Amino acid sequence: MPSPQAAMNQEHVSRAVEIFIRIVLMSLVAVSCFLIVKPFIPFIAWAIIISIATFPAYELLRKMLGGKQVAAAVVYSLILLAALTIPIVLMTGTLVEGIQSLASQLNAGTLAVPPPPASVANWPIIGKPLTSVWTLASTNLAEAVRKFSPQIQAFVPKLLSTSAAVGMTSLQFFLSILLAGFMLSNSSANTRYARMVFVRIFGEKAEEFEELTAATIRSVTNGVVGVAIIQSIFASVGFVVVGLPGAGLWSAIFLVAAVLQAGFIVLVPAVAYAFAITSTTHAVIFLIWCVIVGAMDNVLKPILLGRGSKVPIGVIFVGVIGGFMTMGIIGLFIGAIILSVGYKLFQAWVQGDVKALGETEQAQAASS
Repeated sequence: MPSPQAAMNQEHVSRAVEIFIRIVLMSLVAVSCFLIVKPFIPFIAWAIIISIATFPAYELLRKMLGGKQVAAAVVYSLILLAALTIPIVLMTGTLVEGIQSLASQLNAGTLAVPPPPASVANWPIIGKPLTSVWTLASTNLAEAVRKFSPQIQAFVPKLLSTSAAVGMTSLQFFLSILLAGFMLSNSSANTRYARMVFVRIFGEKAEEFEELTAATIRSVTNGVVGVAIIQSIFASVGFVVVGLPGAGLWSAIFLVAAVLQAGFIVLVPAVAYAFAITSTTHAVIFLIWCVIVGAMDNVLKPILLGRGSKVPIGVIFVGVIGGFMTMGIIGLFIGAIILSVGYKLFQAWVQGDVKALGETEQAQAASS
């Protein structure tokens, strides 16, 4: 007969095998669920961000509608969809109009490029090469197209790929807004579920970390995305007034650059174009306008980013760049928010340990 020790060892082995099998099965289920949900993660993540960031405004609208949660969610979703759709329609209209005008001029043989102003040749570094190319295009457009046809052929696929990416991102935002509206219509149940998740993760500090996460999302959304949108609106006005070709496209490019904290990069060629095609007075006014648009970042960001939890600009910048490299265009927004939330959670955790350490040292000093 087996000894009691052998029987105990056999029992431990059987229990270990059973635990191992359970872990493997649970891991398989978790991985399978992740692979199934993976295509929808960008939509879900952005919908959660939208619903949390805009919840105060939604609550105000719900009170105005007499507390009707579903009606408020529908109206609010329509408002957000309009805010997304109208700029896209305007930008698309500008591009289509420009392409049609260019095509008609090419077919009629009336397309002409004006000669470069004499001042362009005096620009540092790029003045002489730009003048040479511009002069060739103004005197013999067909020869200029033939000369740069390899570069044009290489650029067209990239342009089409970028256009497809922009269209896909717009579709992602559209679906995310619809999902966010559904989440807001069930905000009470979702809030209770989120509280349970935070309790399971953080225990007695669940409420503190829940409020911290929501405050950080709203703070970063207002401070990064909000400021970029405000700057883009003012920049768009300047682009339209100065007569910049494809003003809608330039506005979209500026919005992405502003989120990347590099909006001035888009303003520089716009100002150079204004000095090349308009009078000096108009160009100087446009330059002053662009300086004001660029300076808005320094004025508005401390105000909007300061509402809630403050996050260093370095964390935001790394989150924006890293999010863009990891997730594409939508990562410009999600990356900054996720990294900022992680930074604040880590900071709160460290400060909590430091506080506990200080209380222990004070207790030891008092006892001695």
